[in-house]
Parts: sequence; structure tokens; C-alpha cells
Amino acid sequence: MHLTTLAGHALSRGRTPADTYALLARRTHKPVPSARAVCLALTIPLAETVRRLNECHDALLAHPRPGTETDTGELLEALGVFDVPKSLTDTELAVVDHFLTAIDAMGGIRAGHQHGLSRWFTTGNLTAAYLSLAAARPLPRTGDPALYWSTLVTAGELLTTTPTPDTRLKYALLQCRAQVARGLSG
Repeated sequence: MHLTTLAGHALSRGRTPADTYALLARRTHKPVPSARAVCLALTIPLAETVRRLNECHDALLAHPRPGTETDTGELLEALGVFDVPKSLTDTELAVVDHFLTAIDAMGGIRAGHQHGLSRWFTTGNLTAAYLSLAAARPLPRTGDPALYWSTLVTAGELLTTTPTPDTRLKYALLQCRAQVARGLSG
């Protein structure tokens, strides 16, 4: 059976992408084709699949050890290798642009936070990205707090234009507006 077909079958039966990878890798002893099959079964375009796998090849896939397939699958999933990209609307693209401006205005960002934001942008989970940025603070010495908070207000206003915006968004937007009104430096 073709690996992508097998991956699709396993996913359709409720297996997670990490579990599906582990299943295929244990059977084939070929980590790269197994990971590629999971990505393709998730309808991740081939060029994007190749890019993602190249990024983690040396660290995770080049020298597989028997019995580590489950761990490798979980790491691939945590790194976002199996994240299905969402096509964003023009409004959502504008929100992401505002997020990127806010990230620059932070004056520095932890690698883990940046990674999480990148995954949310890819999957279209802009609510989670907004809530995360609204809970963060710009750095007092290197950041631009006025730009940070005003950009988040603009992004929040765009996000709350949906017919039924998440109530958490409304609250976070109020908090960002309060930061702008107070002129706080972070």
C-alpha cells in the first residue's frame, strides 16, 4: 500500500499525525518517507512538505534509532511539521501584518513565543496569537510600547469584526486600549 494512502487511512481512523508517523516509521524504518506521507495525507503541499522536512532532517530524521518513532513523531508535531496551513482572508492577512509590526515593537521575543506565533499564523489561529501578544509586554529599553499597544488595538478591532467574536478577544482588546490610554511603557 502507498505510504500516503496508509497515512490518510490512519488519520481518518482518528490517529494523530504524530501517531501516524510513528506507525509508518516503525513499519518502514524510513523516517523521511514516513513524515512526507503524513504531510501529504494532511494535504500539505509538496514544496512546503520538503521545506519543513529539510529544516528538521539533520536533527530528527537523518539517524533514526529503533524505538524512538513515537518521540520523533511528537517532536515533529510540536515543531509544526504537520501543521495544515490555512488560506487567510485579506482581513486575516492584515491582522498578521499588524502582529508582525507589534512583534517588532516588542524589542525582542523569546524563541518559543515566536515559534508558537508562527504556528498560529500558519494554522490561522489568530485568536490565540492575539491573546498571547496581548498578555505579553514590550521590553522597556528596546521596545516601542506606544506602537506595540496601538498596533494590537488595530489588530483586535479587525479580529472583532466577525459576526460572533470570541469574548476573550473583546476583553483583550479592552486591555490593549487601556494600555494605549494610560500611555504605559510596558
